[in-house]
Amino acid sequence: MQLEGKLAVITGAATVIGRATALLFADEGARVVIADVNEQDAQRTVSDIQGRGGSASFLRTDVSQADEVEALMASAAAAMGGIDVIVNNAGLQRSGSVTEFPESEWDALMSVNPRSCFLGAKYGTPYLVERGGGSIVNMASIAGLKGGAGMTAYSASKGAIIAFTRALAEELAPHKIRVNCICPGWINTPFNEPAIEYMGGRERQETFVRQSVPLGRQGIPDEISPAMVYLASDASSYVTGQALVIDGGLI
Repeated sequence: MQLEGKLAVITGAATVIGRATALLFADEGARVVIADVNEQDAQRTVSDIQGRGGSASFLRTDVSQADEVEALMASAAAAMGGIDVIVNNAGLQRSGSVTEFPESEWDALMSVNPRSCFLGAKYGTPYLVERGGGSIVNMASIAGLKGGAGMTAYSASKGAIIAFTRALAEELAPHKIRVNCICPGWINTPFNEPAIEYMGGRERQETFVRQSVPLGRQGIPDEISPAMVYLASDASSYVTGQALVIDGGLI
């Protein structure tokens, strides 16, 4: 029960990594409020947590909208009695060559990926301060550390999250709030479909993974969620400002 008594808000928790994180947080003793625009799958996550004896609730939230994120944090704090952990997991994936990439897609990536981390911190930090400290975990990507063809916009959005995480860690350290981010590599989820399509299909992508990832395979969401638990828990009490890479050795 590494998170026993912790009060956590997790965005993008309807499916894949966010869902795996919410389930494991609850299994480890946290009370969880999950936020997403995908109401059907989010409610399924809540039901599954409750079916396992955990505590969870859902608040529909568009993380690109300041008023909705502000309302999420206020409602979550009121419902749980505070907030100890914020996991800014929600995100978008888009791929394409820089000359063909639509400006609207660039704007969409920036309005969700780094902006949601900023809004989560802006409106969630006061509640962590009230609790005497806490942990913020942002979802970045190895794309933010090592770019690639067709990934210019996505890499820029995730690189911004890494820089934001490091700066925020220093800013919030006096309040005993730790800020870290996770940089997954190839994780086998539908989230990566735009990148797979740009690479020429799944067969080519799987060949690339076998040839370039030392462990020879993609990861799965359940190999990311334990790192989320670690960074949210007191086990990482001396860890802040870090970009934790989980990529099978790719970079």
